[in-house]
Formats: sequence, structure tokens, C-alpha cells
Amino acid sequence: MFQTKNPLYVEDLINDPDFNIEEFYGYVYLTMHPKSNRSYIGKKAFQHTTTKKLGKKELAEIPVTRGKRPSKKSVIKESDWKTYYGSNTEVKSLPKNELTRMVLRLCKTKKELTYYETKYLFAFNVLENDSYMNDNILGKFYRKDLSTQE
Repeated sequence: MFQTKNPLYVEDLINDPDFNIEEFYGYVYLTMHPKSNRSYIGKKAFQHTTTKKLGKKELAEIPVTRGKRPSKKSVIKESDWKTYYGSNTEVKSLPKNELTRMVLRLCKTKKELTYYETKYLFAFNVLENDSYMNDNILGKFYRKDLSTQE
């Protein structure tokens, strides 16, 4: 795992000239709001694939073969990871200057990223602990569905 220092913050990655997003798929992060003493755990990919419609010149350059000519191409773009704090509505409503983003783990693949996010969500017991803003895990396990009985 790439690490500049312990603990590692998203800003450390942004400011490190040796960090290359091409070496990793994404990261699991902890967004903290010290004023409310609440946190959020999530994952973020460094890049995403989008489709772009081919222009007339690009279409003309594609040789005509059997079958349908493609009208779109895949384009890999850098995500908004540098300014991303989380998808939770409570996190989105908080002022960015009051939030701190810590990197829990850098991951090389999409599957690894999902695994470690899920691992941390269960390990930190986010659905039963009110100090976390997370309200579900994998869209399958919801805070509202848990019994409040011990």
C-alpha cells in the first residue's frame, strides 16, 4: 500500500508529486465532521469510464466492415476524487471546510475496493453507531431495518 505518512489524508495524495492515480483503482475513506463528532465511510474510484459520441471525422476514419458501425467510444476520465466528500445527504449539506477526509485503504481493483469498504462498514458497526452518518451497507442492509433491542 502506498503511504506518505500515518495517518494518510486525501490532501496528502493530492499534494504528493509521486502519487500516481494510474497505480490504483480507488480508495476507502473516512470523512469526519469534528463539530458534530460524526463520520462517514465510503469508497471512491480515481477514474471512471464514460461514452462519447463519435464525430463525423471519427466516423469517417472507421473502416466499413460487416455489421453495424460503432457510434460511440469509451473514454476514461479522472473522477472528482479531489473534491469528493461522500454521497450521503448529511455529508453533502455540511460545509467542506469543516470536514476532514482520511484514507483508510488504497485499492488496486474494483472488487478489492468494494470488499474493503464493506469490511470497514461492518468493522466500525456503522449502522448501530449513531456517530456514523452511513444509513446502509451495499444497499442491502439498512439502519432503519435493524431492531433497537439488545
